[in-house]
Parts: sequence; C-alpha cells; structure tokens
Amino acid sequence: MAFELPELPYPADALESSGMSEKTFSYHHGKHHAAYVNKLNGMIEGTELANKSLEEIVKATAKDPSKAGIFNNAAQVWNHTFFWKCLSPNGGGKPSGALAEKINADFGSYDKFAEEFKNAAATQFGSGWAWLVLENGTLKVKKTANAENPIVEGAAPLLTLDVWEHAYYLDFQNARPGYIDNFLEKLVNWDFVAENLASAQ
Repeated sequence: MAFELPELPYPADALESSGMSEKTFSYHHGKHHAAYVNKLNGMIEGTELANKSLEEIVKATAKDPSKAGIFNNAAQVWNHTFFWKCLSPNGGGKPSGALAEKINADFGSYDKFAEEFKNAAATQFGSGWAWLVLENGTLKVKKTANAENPIVEGAAPLLTLDVWEHAYYLDFQNARPGYIDNFLEKLVNWDFVAENLASAQ
C-alpha cells in the first residue's frame, strides 16, 4: 500500500503570526516532504517492504547500507510527519502538568532543558534534527544527522525540531539560533509532547 503525504494539522498560514510563513510550508510540506513520500513509494513498490508500516521500514533499513536510500526517505517521511504535530498556532511557552514535572526532575528545570535543546539544535553540523526523547525512563536531548531517528536506538521521540536549512531559510535566512528560539517561545505543541510522554511511559 502506497504512503500518502499527510495533511498539515492546521492551515498552511496558521503559523504566520508565530514566525513560520505560508511560503515556508508550501515548500517544506508541499515539495520536500512530498518528494520523500514519492521517492519512498517508488523504492519499495513490489518489494517485501511494500506492506510494512513506516516505522517498520525505518527500523528494518537503518543498519543496512544497501538500503540507505530507502531508509533516508522513509525516515524523512516519519520525521516530517512527526514534526508538523510538534507545532501549534497556540504553542510555545513552558509546559505544565506531568510533563513539566518530568522535565524538572530529569533536567533540573525547564530553563536547563531549553538550554540543552537549543545547544543541540544549534550545534548539529549541517542538516539534521534536535529531539526530546524518553530513553530508559529518562528524558534526554539528542541530535541526529540527516534523516536519522532515535526510534532506531529504542528511544521514544517526544518532540523534534527540523534544522535542515529548508525548514527556516525563507523566514530566518542563516539565523538558525533565532529559528530555534522562536520554536520554543511561540510554536511548540506541548499538548502533543505530553501525549507522547504519557503513551511512552
């Protein structure tokens, strides 16, 4: 069964006032994400992977150099689909409830978490992702290069930020730190992160 480009969880212009333009979405979702979906479908058609879930394909191809192309496209489809859900027109600020308590317990404070997350996102050389994950019961910040995804190592992703240049260049040019700050201050969908934490525990 072929994969399809998932619709955005909000209108393409919904985050304009929060620093992410409709033009960015028209390229990022409508072209980059769509291209990964189309390439993946072409690569798995008629193979033993054709009827597997996206997560199964990512895990099955991650360590096989001969399937690197499939992994890159499958993981980018997974990563982007997850990333759109990490954004909200009413997002940003600090989390509350059980998520806030867990962040305080594992990082010391929200500010310590934010500092670590910003550093990971800013220092990921080249293209990649910054993540908040639950690993062995503990919240951790990770960064991955290119299409890599923490699910391959058994961690549960709770939040991610795309730091490929196509994610921010139209709105922030080369100012990746400004894009990262804006993400935490105005865009993070903490309700989605809290749901991920609850389901992963």
